[in-house]
Amino acid sequence: MTKTLQDAPKGSPRSLTGLLPFLRPYRGRILLALLMLLLAAGATLLFPVALRSLIDGGLQPGSEDTGLARHFFELFGVAVALGLFSAGRFYIVSWLGERVTADLRQAVYAHVLRQSPAFFEVTPTGEVLSRLTTDTTLVQSVVGSSLSMGLRNTVMGLGALTMLVWTNPWVMVQVLGVLVLIVVPAVRYGRRVRKLSRASQDRVADASAIGAEVLNAVPVVQSYTAEVREAARFESATQQAFDVAVRRTRARSVLVAFIIIATSAALLWGLYQGTQAVLRGEISAGHLGQTVVYVIILASAFAVLGEVYGDLLRAAGATERLMELLATHSPIDSPASPDKPALPAGGSTLSFEAVDFHYPSRPTQQALSRFELQALPGQTIALVGPSGAGKSTVFQLLLRFYDPSAGVIRIDGTPISRMDLQALRQRMAIVPQEPVIFSSSALENIRYGRPEATDEEVKAAARAAFADEFIQRLPEGYDTFLGERGVRLSGGQRQRLAIARAMLKNPPLLLLDEATSALDAESERMVQAALDSAMRGRTTLVIAHRLATVQRADCILVLDHGRLIEQGSHAELVARGGMYARLAALQFNA
Repeated sequence: MTKTLQDAPKGSPRSLTGLLPFLRPYRGRILLALLMLLLAAGATLLFPVALRSLIDGGLQPGSEDTGLARHFFELFGVAVALGLFSAGRFYIVSWLGERVTADLRQAVYAHVLRQSPAFFEVTPTGEVLSRLTTDTTLVQSVVGSSLSMGLRNTVMGLGALTMLVWTNPWVMVQVLGVLVLIVVPAVRYGRRVRKLSRASQDRVADASAIGAEVLNAVPVVQSYTAEVREAARFESATQQAFDVAVRRTRARSVLVAFIIIATSAALLWGLYQGTQAVLRGEISAGHLGQTVVYVIILASAFAVLGEVYGDLLRAAGATERLMELLATHSPIDSPASPDKPALPAGGSTLSFEAVDFHYPSRPTQQALSRFELQALPGQTIALVGPSGAGKSTVFQLLLRFYDPSAGVIRIDGTPISRMDLQALRQRMAIVPQEPVIFSSSALENIRYGRPEATDEEVKAAARAAFADEFIQRLPEGYDTFLGERGVRLSGGQRQRLAIARAMLKNPPLLLLDEATSALDAESERMVQAALDSAMRGRTTLVIAHRLATVQRADCILVLDHGRLIEQGSHAELVARGGMYARLAALQFNA
């Protein structure tokens, strides 16, 4: 079974380690970024030392102007180094964030494209899109900003802490004890922030799923005057996402406030002890100035780390969701050592042998039961029967969108489970009942059947499908943009484009699922003639509700509730007086 996203285990902030495979190819840039980070942090930590030198050496009575100028030039040199190293770090880390996000988004998208239809039975498309956009954007903010800031402030904080312990050991030992008491509850409270971050991303995905579903069915929504109802449903989902986001933000705000206030209190207490030491003459004014700057660096580092920790917790939820998506495994895959049957010159042989099947989402309902089918090269086999009889299931099993629970399907004598998936599907072309038109030109939509085809081959396929005439009448002919899902075309025109696409592919096995259902009588005659030409010499499976289109089939299979109940020619089945005869009487008498 496919591992669904809902069944996947929930991780922890450690789930960010799932990004390591995407970071590994850029080890060189990461090392360069770390070098720039360390140099920038080092320049920052040198600033208090230069400041102490200025106060103790350059501001004493009788000091020369040249000595004072030298101290200021030293400070300026530190500032220049800090600016250059910080700029280099920012550029490299930002590049890494963009690159890793692009790689991650591409990997997730490519992985989803390889999932079987069972995956999409339980996973809304809107949720997948949310993960591709919102979640990857969060990951980008971590890789391209937060992680770098966190590392930089960790280095600066540890450096400042080391200098403070070295120069004020007793006071800082006490401060460190207090800091431990701050960190422990902060980490425990951070788990709540992470859970809320995960919940927030889930609610955003829910809203995206509703939006994608409704936008893909706008004509239906408007025809049922359901705009207000659907807007209210989306508003409810958005409000739920907002409520969880507010709870997450509130919890994160409490965490940040606690870290900043508690850390500042501890460090200010240590600073107070330092001023007392100056008054007692135990340290110099420059020493105190250096201590003040290090305390500021340490306090600001802790404050930034509090913010970064919140970002990491939020990104951990997003990374969990992306890794769950990448961890899903499709049960349909090519075998390790596939069989490679030769491609026939004409049609393929085809057989279904005692095939049983039920859809994963409907385990108690048998879609096919002990189904048998035999087709020789060049034969046309028709599948007829009432809706839900299992006709489309035959096509889905043949294309290996699913595997049968029992029985064997063979093409040219080879079980399709032993064939490479791409090689298997290259042997077939399908014209679906509801043709899919992509948001591109008419030329590219037909060429989708064979990407390497020339323009002339594309146009020849269009002429054979009787699509050339209406394409030529489009504003820019074959280069006309057809709109999302082909909204600028009629149903019959979309169908003829799909037929041209299948004819261009020129496979040994042709699958027609009500291929002429959207055509008017005149267009149907033209396209049927084109289909007759396309079917000649190759094996064809036809699903039809309109029996007039399959009267000349070599064999007609009648299905009902997943079972093969009749088979034979049109004349034989009519004479038999069974279900086919009743369906034929209803249609032809009408």
